[in-house]
Amino acid sequence: MEGINILLVDDEIEFVETLSKRLVKRGFHSAFVTSAGDALEKITTEQFDVAIIDVRMPEMDGITLLGEIKKLKPLTEVLLLTGYASVQSGIEGMKKGAFDYIMKPADIDELVKKIRDAYERKKQQEDRIGKAETKISSYK
Repeated sequence: MEGINILLVDDEIEFVETLSKRLVKRGFHSAFVTSAGDALEKITTEQFDVAIIDVRMPEMDGITLLGEIKKLKPLTEVLLLTGYASVQSGIEGMKKGAFDYIMKPADIDELVKKIRDAYERKKQQEDRIGKAETKISSYK
């Protein structure tokens, strides 16, 4: 399961730097940005398995960013972070395609479990797509 590529998006620089270091120590590949615009740029130029996005950011909220990421890279799984005890925003995000949400401050063990679960779902979707493409090409 090593080698999961994660994109962290949060406008709190100290938070994403610290979280990135903690995830790298656990064997993940982690990149971080501090704005939705930078996240969209990075997601188009690099491959990520899981994006972890803060719900409340100044230029674009995490729910809107989730929608944009899903348009660009539908198989990238998204975990939403909320520090404002807003279960409603987490539920809204899941309706729009987020894998799950987690409250800030994030318990690292809970976050690692959710990352691994999200990665597994992405891999299963990729496998199903690959099998479907194989079937289609065998009919040609």
